[in-house]
Amino acid sequence: MSDAEWAVTRDALPDPGWLRGKGGQPEGYCHRQMLDAIRYLVDNGIKWRSMPVDFPDWKRVYAFFIRWRDNQLVKEFHDRLRARTREAAGRDAEPTAGIIDAQSVKAAANVPAQSRGFDGGKLINGRRRHLVTDCMGLVLDVLVTPANTGERDAARILLPRLRARFSRLKLVWADGGYTGPLVTWAAKALNLVVQVVKRTDDIKGFVVIPRRWVVERTNGWLMRSRRLARDYETRVDSAEAMILFSMTMVMTRRLARPGQAGTAPSRP
Repeated sequence: MSDAEWAVTRDALPDPGWLRGKGGQPEGYCHRQMLDAIRYLVDNGIKWRSMPVDFPDWKRVYAFFIRWRDNQLVKEFHDRLRARTREAAGRDAEPTAGIIDAQSVKAAANVPAQSRGFDGGKLINGRRRHLVTDCMGLVLDVLVTPANTGERDAARILLPRLRARFSRLKLVWADGGYTGPLVTWAAKALNLVVQVVKRTDDIKGFVVIPRRWVVERTNGWLMRSRRLARDYETRVDSAEAMILFSMTMVMTRRLARPGQAGTAPSRP
């Protein structure tokens, strides 16, 4: 990362335990080197053991990734950057609306059978990434499931989590896959409006669908990270962490560009 990106990143890093009175001692490695190594892996899609010699030993980088994953530090880091990106764009740190969608991706041979499935609609054997983004396309929450998990089933897991984390969230836009009892359940149980934005039957070819294009563009951002072009992770929480790390690269680059964080995103 550039010096400008590191200045943004350093201020958003989670506070170490020894500074919060939880014991331990200062870490003996540079966070910038560790994060650069993980960003390199996510961006270029390499194996852990193929880490270039310019970075710390791959075992130390992998241990750093595991610690951040298991202690929810990557999520804390990601959420801090999202809040700053929203504020830089002139918005409140906490969103009031979101967009939900799912994307099926093929799984590598090392992905266990119990965490993969077959998506009959897309004819994909792998996993499904369920994303909820804000109106800027920034990820609010992510859930990775087998590809045969229905969108409504995943939404029943994601929406309560969203409601607990974002008290001001009132509206979620979705596509036709979320129609049915989910809309009524979300309104009664969560006081959350799920508004379905459908394609009309007379539309032919590619057409930008209102609101839905935002989360679809986020999926496009993620697919630019080669590690996410296919699901290579043995554990689903590792797959979710990779998605969050990919989004941190999008946000740090945006925040590091003078005058760019507050500009309105262009439609695809």
